[in-house]
Amino acid sequence: RFLYLHIDKFRYLWYNMGTKKKGDGFMNMRDEVKIFKALADENRLAVLKLLQNGEKCACRLLEALDISQSTLSHHMKLLCDSGIVNYRKKEKWMYYSIAPECRELLHEIIDQYLSAAKCSCCGQEDKNDT
Repeated sequence: RFLYLHIDKFRYLWYNMGTKKKGDGFMNMRDEVKIFKALADENRLAVLKLLQNGEKCACRLLEALDISQSTLSHHMKLLCDSGIVNYRKKEKWMYYSIAPECRELLHEIIDQYLSAAKCSCCGQEDKNDT
């Protein structure tokens, strides 16, 4: 019943088809799973390590990782689709970089799972909710 309109990689404007209300909606659990899956591979983590110091051409990533071009393309598609990595095409080459907003978003997602739950009535930590 909701139509999501893409604003940027991490925020969506939702339109409730039933009540016709507009508002900001943030990532749902399915989007978070997509991010965690993108991070759950040693080749993709190696790509992120290589991109830490800035944008890299796909040819440089291929040299450093010693994987095939099709394997790199697969990994980069997952990283880009999850919003962790940005890309741009210049002539026949693809250039990749870590999305600047990604760092803050990852902190927020992880924090929501690891921070202690608060009781809704008194605000104290709920020690039974572990």
